[in-house]
Amino acid sequence: MDQVDKKIVRELQLNAKISMKELAEVVHLSSPAVTERVRKLEEQQIIEGYHAHVALKKMNRPMCAIILFESKDCKALANFCHNHPDVLECYRVAGEISYIIKIATHSVESLEQFIDASMQYGTPSTNIVLSSHKKKIIDPFLAEEQ
Repeated sequence: MDQVDKKIVRELQLNAKISMKELAEVVHLSSPAVTERVRKLEEQQIIEGYHAHVALKKMNRPMCAIILFESKDCKALANFCHNHPDVLECYRVAGEISYIIKIATHSVESLEQFIDASMQYGTPSTNIVLSSHKKKIIDPFLAEEQ
């Protein structure tokens, strides 16, 4: 990735709906040149997709929680999470715990129902999210020159 590609990726992270014409103006290239660079970034899977970021509160999911699991059956827990509508993210991790699950739900009662339903797969430890910050821009990691 050269500096132009980095700027393209940065701009698309800020606004995935930007037109190729507008993006071309920002990076000082022609529209066809920018379109070709974006296509190559997609082919290289640097750009994996374009997403709508939704307001969880407005989707009637104001309660977020991070649940740590010591799982008895990792595959069954993963399947349960994959099929549960409240699960936003599910990570299998190494260490004392085997899974980290992020859910967004509508009430303390529905959080309790999720915990009760998931206990057959292991021991949960629930952390209610009070506030959060998510990076909107991910810059490429640059290895230090030796």
